[in-house]
Amino acid sequence: MSSNPQNSDLDAQPGHVYLVGAGPGDPSLLTLRAAHLLRTCDVILPDDLVSDAVLDLASPTALIIPVGKRCGQPRITQAGIHDLMLQHASSKDGEPGSSVLRLKSGDPLVFGRAGEEIAFLREHSLPFEIVPGITAAFAVAASLQTPLTDRNAASKLILATAHHAAGKVTLTPSQMWSGAFPDDSTLVLYMPGRDFTTLAASLIESGIPPTTPCVAVSKASTPDEHVCPTTLEHLGTAPIGPAPVLLLIGQAIQTNPKP
Repeated sequence: MSSNPQNSDLDAQPGHVYLVGAGPGDPSLLTLRAAHLLRTCDVILPDDLVSDAVLDLASPTALIIPVGKRCGQPRITQAGIHDLMLQHASSKDGEPGSSVLRLKSGDPLVFGRAGEEIAFLREHSLPFEIVPGITAAFAVAASLQTPLTDRNAASKLILATAHHAAGKVTLTPSQMWSGAFPDDSTLVLYMPGRDFTTLAASLIESGIPPTTPCVAVSKASTPDEHVCPTTLEHLGTAPIGPAPVLLLIGQAIQTNPKP
């Protein structure tokens, strides 16, 4: 059963787990709730994409246990993350457990594997709260000063990932949407991988015009942000920055270029 923040103290509560969005990297884009929980939680389990600047806001007494990935290789399994939440939040010898902050980049409910953790917490009757964060797509749009939906160019927004949960398998467009790609849409691809030549060819084959504008943004909202505007046909040779990368495709990118 999840807790209700309106009926509890603002400080992190003993024995509670908090699934919190850390936003895209810039600590000034944290919600007030996320920042407060960073200062008051006993144990913090951050993904690797959570920036050091965000973690600097944590309590100096907090136990920080990184649980993300390095170069695509998990340092801990999802089951191991579950065990850490249970271990630290559970009561011991009659004493309440610790408050646990499961800190995810962006928003925990957008490609954040929160569903598995929610199911686990419910199964073990651990009280929890979900705190939304700014997902990378919205941070990128703000940085580019480009609406993802524009009544002159895009009335639809598609958020997708190019990787399958069962492994690092690049998905085809037919697995991301049904039928032809709607030309009045903006497509945002999280985790597009590094084979942009194959990805572009697959998108073009699905019916997206080769001249469709796109932009690849690396390390959004951080001091190392790198923006690479191009078109779909030239995506494979574009100088795209290092991961994490977000790829935006659609006519709205061209309609509202940043000055």
